[in-house]
Amino acid sequence: MYPELTEVMIFAAGFGTRMKKLTVSIPKPLIKVGSKTLIDHTLSLLQKPNMTAIVNTHYKHELIRKHLRKYSNVTVIVEEPNIYETGGGLKNALPLIKSDAIFTLNSDSIYKGNNPLDILEKAWDPTYMEALLLLAPQEKNLDHPKKGDFSIDQNNLLKRTNSGSIYTGAQIIKTNRFSKMNLTNFSLNIMWDKMISEKTIYGLEYSGSWIDVGTPVGIKKAEKLLKVP
Repeated sequence: MYPELTEVMIFAAGFGTRMKKLTVSIPKPLIKVGSKTLIDHTLSLLQKPNMTAIVNTHYKHELIRKHLRKYSNVTVIVEEPNIYETGGGLKNALPLIKSDAIFTLNSDSIYKGNNPLDILEKAWDPTYMEALLLLAPQEKNLDHPKKGDFSIDQNNLLKRTNSGSIYTGAQIIKTNRFSKMNLTNFSLNIMWDKMISEKTIYGLEYSGSWIDVGTPVGIKKAEKLLKVP
């Protein structure tokens, strides 16, 4: 048995510009899909009683911090003066991370089906995996502007392609590389590309439905997916 994974990094620092006027007064993670905010939908995936979350924030961070006070298992990090991006955000959170591997989630993804964290953990093998990404086939792309991110070979290794499956925003990733990175602001893509070259990054496809709630139209599609008013 491998060590249980109980820590989650949730990326919530973006400006949400594709939401247009909806994010003028509130940050994107506080936009509602049905009766729940996006960040609440994301936190509902943490179903183990001992799970904790680190949420990075920037745009209108005071509103997110206030909203998350109701969660005793959530720590909020404010990135100032600039956003550190996904890789930089994870590196910045390292002092709060106790394990050598962690889940990460985007705060604007909605899943219908099996819990993505459960799926990832059941497939995770740290003896040879450095990262394990959850992908969605293009035919299950409900509101995503990109065509594809990765292909999965017969050994479940990932390769870059614009005609493959789409990254859903859920993964397990080891943290040791991040402390050695000499940049402050950088994307996870930099780390992923290094892992691709070393054949240590793997993927699996999500059997349920997934939506990247990136636009006002995406909100309606997510509500229809979840069948909420």
